[in-house]
Amino acid sequence: MSLPDYSEHDGLGLAALVAKGEVTPAELVEAAAERIERHNGTLNAVVWSALDEARALAKGPLPDGPFKGVPFLIKDLGMPVAGWQNSYGSRFARNVTDEKDGGLTARYRSSGVIPIGRTNTPEYGITGTTEGGHLGPCRNPWNPDHIAGGSSGGSASAVAAGIVPLAHASDGLGSIRIPAACCGLVGLKVTRDRNPNLPDGFDYAAGFVVDHVVSRTVRDSAAMLDVTGVPEPGSPYPAPPKARPYMEEIEQSPGRLRIAWSGETPSGRPIHPEVQAALERTAALLKGLGHDVVEKGLGIDYRRLYTVRGPLSGANFAAGMQRLIERIGREPEPDELEPLTWAALKGGRKVTGAQALYAMQELRIMNRQTLGFFEDWDVYLCPVLGTPVPAIGHMDPNVLEPAEVNRRQGAVFPFTAPFNFSGQPSISLPLEADSAGLPIGMMFTARYADEATLFRLSAQLEKEAPWKSRRPQLWG
Repeated sequence: MSLPDYSEHDGLGLAALVAKGEVTPAELVEAAAERIERHNGTLNAVVWSALDEARALAKGPLPDGPFKGVPFLIKDLGMPVAGWQNSYGSRFARNVTDEKDGGLTARYRSSGVIPIGRTNTPEYGITGTTEGGHLGPCRNPWNPDHIAGGSSGGSASAVAAGIVPLAHASDGLGSIRIPAACCGLVGLKVTRDRNPNLPDGFDYAAGFVVDHVVSRTVRDSAAMLDVTGVPEPGSPYPAPPKARPYMEEIEQSPGRLRIAWSGETPSGRPIHPEVQAALERTAALLKGLGHDVVEKGLGIDYRRLYTVRGPLSGANFAAGMQRLIERIGREPEPDELEPLTWAALKGGRKVTGAQALYAMQELRIMNRQTLGFFEDWDVYLCPVLGTPVPAIGHMDPNVLEPAEVNRRQGAVFPFTAPFNFSGQPSISLPLEADSAGLPIGMMFTARYADEATLFRLSAQLEKEAPWKSRRPQLWG
């Protein structure tokens, strides 16, 4: 295989070439390194290199997993990798180094991937745009004047540019689906605790946060989840088991699904006309495929939902920061946290135990409304973003006041968070594009633990409306 062909293959495709002896893992690492050199000066997607370590790994024996020999990137936000920096996108944690792999890191390695470095993330993953003061802004390969999304923006930018075929990502309020939508990728937020991260993981963000990957194909997402999505004996909330491997699910017909769709927003304001038109075209596509498709919103009280979760999220953030402060051995200096982070930390420290637990109780009650909607519907369709992909600077947390950052985020990202609260699987697919050529992601959400339905439907849509022929400005 010649180096120019590297980016044309997904992860399973590259692994197949390795298995056939047509290319070596060492050659794949060099192909990824060449693309980092070519694109990263513009994109700022890869913020820490482990290429020398990757070259050594590529020469030795590798686990015989589905991605044997494939270069892989890991987000710079809490996922432990032995000997690597783990800055959380923050000046405060810039000198933190992990002593050993985390549980999920070990599972990634068992898939056969070769980790080659860390990707850009905003400070502590707080914003839906990757424009942190410590690591700098990450840019979109489709148009570098626009955001790559967040908080897994570096991973999405690198995958969309063809640096690697898939990369680690995490999602607490939309941080897999938002960058996938911005960068034209497949981004699955898995069911809560589908991917355990033991023995070092704790119930961070009250169970809102999950880890998986962003990828260019549905099958890469399915294959990786088959490797990583297995309960461990100590998993406190193991997700219900799957019926069969997800790689088998993508070969199955989804059948005739009951699909509700809506562009309703928490504010009640309409979404951008181009996004609305893309949503309507997607609904028509689904109807043409034989599904029962009805315009119907979730009907939940979004404003109360977000108000209720505030004290719980605030207290959890303060608790997570306390763990990091204990690890570093001191409190952060005034210039070591960004304004939005300081506001979150100070606010979280003011929440009482009673307020946090009351918020958790109320949130559980409200989640019943969200989950109850799916008693009548197999899938809920909405966009990922309410607007076209914003320009760099539109939500910059280092320039704008925290309240203004949150106001703008609410307008751009109105759809993703409820399914973090309820724990349901939710996937972004790059089905559409706007008049400027930037991707528009459509989001499909299924019942709790029903990734199988999402994989079957996603595979059907990938065949009917293939996106792999679209190429960003910076590619390969």
